[in-house]
Amino acid sequence: MLESTFFKLQLPEEAHLKAWLTERDGEIRIGQNVLYRGKSDSWKEKKFHILGIKEDIGPRLNAGKGGSGGAFEAFILRFLAVQSNQFLNGNSICIHGFIELKDPIDAISHMHVDDLDYLVSNWVKEVADCNGIPIVIGGGHNNAYPIIKGVSESKSLAISVVNMDPHADVRAMEGRHSGNPFSYAYEYGFLGHYSVLGLHESYNNQFILDHLHQMNAFFTFYESWLEKPFKFQADIDKVYDSHFQTMMGVELDMDSIAYMPSSAFTPSGISVDQARIYIRKMATLEKVCYLHLPEAAPKNELEELIVGKTLSYLVTDFVKEYQKYHH
Repeated sequence: MLESTFFKLQLPEEAHLKAWLTERDGEIRIGQNVLYRGKSDSWKEKKFHILGIKEDIGPRLNAGKGGSGGAFEAFILRFLAVQSNQFLNGNSICIHGFIELKDPIDAISHMHVDDLDYLVSNWVKEVADCNGIPIVIGGGHNNAYPIIKGVSESKSLAISVVNMDPHADVRAMEGRHSGNPFSYAYEYGFLGHYSVLGLHESYNNQFILDHLHQMNAFFTFYESWLEKPFKFQADIDKVYDSHFQTMMGVELDMDSIAYMPSSAFTPSGISVDQARIYIRKMATLEKVCYLHLPEAAPKNELEELIVGKTLSYLVTDFVKEYQKYHH
């Protein structure tokens, strides 16, 4: 199922590989070892499945700025250029390509988000059905809902999710957008328990804070890490310890990172190194079932470099730590 009404899954073609791959004598890059999804089913044997989402309709519908469609391209160029060595050789990874609008001039509407949900959740379910781990890069946080739905339907249970994010993304169910994916996932029974770390006190309205209590969510605030820096690691450990054997999805909103080019830019936030610590820890959960890195929105060459290398670090961290622990 590679397309819906408005969107299509674009598999990697010769032209993409020419643009994405760099080679150097005497070196092997990850891009030379990963599998690129084609017409055969051989991709189902791989463990990690990378999908790009080139859309920013969710953030736009949530009054954010666009640009999250550019994150995957920034990422894939840097990721495939990473060295293949004893720490990570790339053999367990499949690149599925990216989801994009069939017609870029289509007007933005909630109908498009529903249509995107359909394609994303079907792709995720297909990957989860063969015990693969989806790694979804780019697009808005609206895609958390179909990712959770796809895994939940595949495993026939409500999953848990941990999210590092200044915003809880549990706004009212007023039509799908990037501000309410976890509200929908919880309401429809796909999300069993929600943990969100590093909320910014002044950027979540009272409805959201009340809703988190109603959902019985575990949530912590970034301001508490400013007062007591050790709490950053303590909060991560608390979620980790209480969900060690739970089917768990891992989310990191790129706008949680200070100065990261993103749809909701912040000068105050975690560092790239702290993001890496969080991802590296969660990758060793017994039943970690997906990784989602949305909302990066690069606008120029420098921002593409920052976004691309950061995403590349986070994905290589996740895969390396997972393989080390689950070998």
